[in-house]
Amino acid sequence: MRHVAFRAAGEGPLDGDFDFVVVGSGAGGASAAVTLARGGASVAVVEAGPWRDPSDYPSSAYGGMRDLMDDFGSQVAVGRALWPIVQARVVGGTTVINSAICVRTPGDIFAQWEAQHGLTGLEAPVRAAQERLERELSAEEAPEASRGRSNLLAKAGADGLGWSDSHYMVRYVKRCAGAGQCLQGCRGGQKQSLNLTFVPEVLSRGGTVLSCAPVERLVLDGRRAAGVRGRFVHPASRAKGASFFLRAKRAVVVAASATHSPVLLLRSGLKLPALGEFFRAHPGTGVFGNYDSPVDMNVGTTQGWASMAFRQAPGLKLETLAIPPELVASRLAGGGRELMERLTRYRHFAMWVHAVRAESTGTVKPSLFGRPVVRYTLDRPDMERFRQGMLLVARQHFAAGARSVIPGITGLPYELTADQLPLMESAPLDPRRYVAILSHLFGGCVMGRDEKTSVTDARGRVHGVQGLVVADASVIPTNLGVNPQHTIMGLAQVFAQALLDEGAPARPVPAGTVA
Repeated sequence: MRHVAFRAAGEGPLDGDFDFVVVGSGAGGASAAVTLARGGASVAVVEAGPWRDPSDYPSSAYGGMRDLMDDFGSQVAVGRALWPIVQARVVGGTTVINSAICVRTPGDIFAQWEAQHGLTGLEAPVRAAQERLERELSAEEAPEASRGRSNLLAKAGADGLGWSDSHYMVRYVKRCAGAGQCLQGCRGGQKQSLNLTFVPEVLSRGGTVLSCAPVERLVLDGRRAAGVRGRFVHPASRAKGASFFLRAKRAVVVAASATHSPVLLLRSGLKLPALGEFFRAHPGTGVFGNYDSPVDMNVGTTQGWASMAFRQAPGLKLETLAIPPELVASRLAGGGRELMERLTRYRHFAMWVHAVRAESTGTVKPSLFGRPVVRYTLDRPDMERFRQGMLLVARQHFAAGARSVIPGITGLPYELTADQLPLMESAPLDPRRYVAILSHLFGGCVMGRDEKTSVTDARGRVHGVQGLVVADASVIPTNLGVNPQHTIMGLAQVFAQALLDEGAPARPVPAGTVA
């Protein structure tokens, strides 16, 4: 087993030869790497962030942003509004800081991919991979004892409104203890994040893991991917360490995320018309319900209830989400004594959220310094969906017994009672009036048959470049309308198996070969 956590500049460059080099260790990268390792290949996983064990996870939201998030959680989408983008930078990727929600890829998505993008032959192998993943990662419904009052109230409200779908979530969590710490990493180790499962298995099968090792560019030998180059970066001081050059005899698998994968390809000199295009996301926000008796939303699983009753029309997913006091404070209007008085109601708040199945698209391109720049704005139909999602959640709160809701829309009263809901129906559609985030990112290296409108084929192989596969959310060409981790992992394992099935390795790459 070999894990290189950091290599100082004085220790000299690090070189290595492998069958496959995998860039990224999140849902896509770790799933691809473990499949390749199980197939007997030599594998190196290269991760920009550090390795954190559960005992090292922070206990606060501030610590989570500092230790686990990409650029301290400061990345935003640039558009009419500046909305934060939620991504991790750590071994295991965003699986460390999400709620491990397990939703199989809807059948209509495969039909849409075939009809609109010419992608065939994916449904059966992805379904088979997802069934294996559910067994291996202990996917189970949130246990009754760990649901917490917020999730129970959400189901009661949805059931009271007669919604066609109202269910407790299935998640990759083994006997969830309901500690409410998903967003800072599960210190108890119940969440089956991939730094605890697939990445250690890769090591146990003879693989190599480099952490604190951002890849600067792909190395190309003509029109074939030959390896990757980068330099270690110390996780605390940000000091530059030694350089590394990892050669790939068979293929490089890029799974650096929907923001970083297209930028890495662009930085490496690839010129494809669709590269960095067709970025999509699930924009969303929360509505607080204010209840007479304490809810204590951080007691119980962070996210335990969901509904897909509105996935098709108007295009929404609704779910619970518990956030810690410091994040609640950032979402409440006011300051000073007024804010402190409002925070005295913290134990009585429940926050439920919506995620829009948005059709708006954006771009991901490198800045002058090589960092991803996301440009993205919701169009009017998506903003109408956004507002409608907030209204649905508000009605759900009142159906569950809330005395008021806190919409968080600039220009509306701080609190609304049930008879004031018409104010939300006519709320402005300017995205700057809302406190929102972008989660569940898609696109930038989308799959498709047409090389003018796509970057990869149906097995993640980059058009016109041998031995280069993209295996993360950036290949997903449409908005799923469901939590994407299960889809990402299923696709990555299918792509990795296709690489194994291709047979004999390519010709060895000479040690001195450069782009």
